[in-house]
Amino acid sequence: MNETALHPISVGVLGGGFMGSGIAEAVARAGHSVVVYEPIPDARPASQKRLRASVAKAVQGGKLSDEQAEALVARIAYPDAPEELAGCQLVIEAVVEDLQVKVDWFRRLDQIVPQSTLLASNTSSIPIAGLASAVSSPQRVLGLHFFSPVPVMRLVEVVRALDTSSETIALAGEFVESIGKRPIWTKDRSGFIVNMLLVPYLMAGVRMHEQGFASREDIDAGMTLGCGHPMGPLTLCDFIGLDVLYAVCQSLYEEFKQAEYAPPPLLKRMIAAGRLGRKSGRGFYEYQQQPESASAHSSVAAPAA
Repeated sequence: MNETALHPISVGVLGGGFMGSGIAEAVARAGHSVVVYEPIPDARPASQKRLRASVAKAVQGGKLSDEQAEALVARIAYPDAPEELAGCQLVIEAVVEDLQVKVDWFRRLDQIVPQSTLLASNTSSIPIAGLASAVSSPQRVLGLHFFSPVPVMRLVEVVRALDTSSETIALAGEFVESIGKRPIWTKDRSGFIVNMLLVPYLMAGVRMHEQGFASREDIDAGMTLGCGHPMGPLTLCDFIGLDVLYAVCQSLYEEFKQAEYAPPPLLKRMIAAGRLGRKSGRGFYEYQQQPESASAHSSVAAPAA
């Protein structure tokens, strides 16, 4: 990818789950063309439906006209084979938050796309260096950590691994700005900036509830009404997904061995019981709406205030 190709470029998104479809929408809204490859065939219709529903909501809210929405959707392709990503200048991986799955895909992408294509991961906790080791040109690999919901949240963490080149970082920053978001730069270590600060706070709320110190409602009200947060820690845990949080906690604890990053036992038991938060219909709270698909939700973030 070169500087003259930034306006517009073809962007590949590997993984069409909650995060992948959100990234695709944000990129297409900025005028870039997008190729979304969802590895699970049965999940592809749901991915397209999710994106169209999000775009329709933007139209209803007056953020897009009918014509803009139609043009946005037309810029997004859903191929049946990953080889269709070969024409992209940037590919953003957004598959399940599992190291081996991601490494396998980076190894495969290395055989599909040209050496000039930048390869980014939307991981929230897995070291970028481990993904870069799977490709022949690690200088083109970086992290682009988006936040949920992607069309709304303006922040993207640009993560530089040991071998990521300065040119790659500069081009990634230009791309992030081109889609109307604010890049912040961080070194490659578990949690990056946001999750390293956020996770201990969330786990403190879970431990407080686990120990019976206060009710879930009062814990959340303490932070919304007392500190002006848009939602309390337990509501936010449900919004993120308890399984995603558990994986991030494990990654942070493995790297730093500090108690504040360790997932409380309650979290493990809630996951075992299928209480994953909003997407399963039940977490710390109960939800009446249709559960969200549990596929590839790899970012931890609060929604916009």
